Amino acid sequence: MKLSICIPVFNFDVNELIDDLQNQIDSEKLDAEIILIDDASSQEFVNINKNLETKVSQFIFLEKNIGRSKIRNLFLKYTNSEYLLFLDCDGKVINENFLKTYFEFISRQNPDVIFGGRKVSEIEPDSEYGLRWKFATERENLPVDQRLKSPYLSFQTNNFVVRKSVLDKIRFNEGITQYGYEDLIFAKDLYNHQVKVDHIDNPIFNNDVETNVVFLAKADQSAKSLAQLINTDKNFDRVSEIKLAKAYLMMKKSGTVHLYQLLYKLFKSQIEKKLLTGNASLRALDFYKLGQLIGYMSKPEIRRN
Repeated sequence: MKLSICIPVFNFDVNELIDDLQNQIDSEKLDAEIILIDDASSQEFVNINKNLETKVSQFIFLEKNIGRSKIRNLFLKYTNSEYLLFLDCDGKVINENFLKTYFEFISRQNPDVIFGGRKVSEIEPDSEYGLRWKFATERENLPVDQRLKSPYLSFQTNNFVVRKSVLDKIRFNEGITQYGYEDLIFAKDLYNHQVKVDHIDNPIFNNDVETNVVFLAKADQSAKSLAQLINTDKNFDRVSEIKLAKAYLMMKKSGTVHLYQLLYKLFKSQIEKKLLTGNASLRALDFYKLGQLIGYMSKPEIRRN
């Protein structure tokens, strides 16, 4: 069984990550390769990572950014391995048996999809970085027993293994070109095709600390992506499982969207200021994202014709 380690790269130094993975491959004599695809990073990071061309099996540099979904599908073009391990470029290996753990689980269980989990520092960062950290610790970094209660909703794309034949059949939605919800849509497609998602305790450390400004901008982008999905996705049941979409659809059904929009306009600036301090609750973030979603749903370029 051969494993291709597939890492989309965008504006991040991946030298440490590649060295750690290659050391595990060599020390355990694993049948694995590393494939990198750079999604049109700035020249600074192209230069930083260029030396890895001689250390990995393949390093492809794209001239134009194609986004989080399309780039994952693109790896199928460059590998014939039975299994693909996808890692985010900002991840850090914290388990010396990280790859071996996946190999052993695959040999025992013959799975279709495995999610290994994620971690961030247990030490709370400065308030400037507090919002992203709080979201990660309260909603993303779930232990295996909690993830198993909702295996599809708990799936994330930062650290997962997929059988190549599964990804050949069920690809990432390339209509999602910006940040937001490509993981949940993919998981819903797996569910609809009755593909089991296994969860194990084999996390990757999230090595990229985002400021509140950056994370709030991503939250806004995710609301915009969801609005586009609601209006364009042919398999609407996939979108309706998303918590934020459910809230919007319930309000639309009850006729309270306009009232919420008025309230949001009144309190938006206060909510944004609170979120940018890094000390706000995640309920405030939910309030913000729903307000942004409603705003995007009313825009002519997004609204369903």
